[in-house]
Amino acid sequence: MAEVLEEGTFDVADYADELAAAPTNLDVGTSLLYENDRVRVWEVHLPPGARGPFHAHTRPYFWTCVDPGVGRQRGPDGTMKVRRYERGETMFSDHAPDDAMLHDLENVGEVPLRFVTVELLA
Repeated sequence: MAEVLEEGTFDVADYADELAAAPTNLDVGTSLLYENDRVRVWEVHLPPGARGPFHAHTRPYFWTCVDPGVGRQRGPDGTMKVRRYERGETMFSDHAPDDAMLHDLENVGEVPLRFVTVELLA
């Protein structure tokens, strides 16, 4: 798992509108590369300083880091972690519509951060 560089909290009020919309934001990447009735393949591409908004993971999925870097992830409970992601690092998470995971991702490093995320639909 990605090395945690920092843990902390943030004021959820700063993201209130985005958090309210997050359960219906199912765009888990910055661009959809492929979709059929069994999978959705997303690219997450964040240049330095860019941030992907709060969104919901409602399906089992995995991600693989393609271009390594440092990302800050915030949760709806006000927790925050900064992690270092390495090339080839992969993680699987199992979620469902009634057990969604909400978060955002911000590139706080000095190089582009890129992942491929695959949602399992069937």
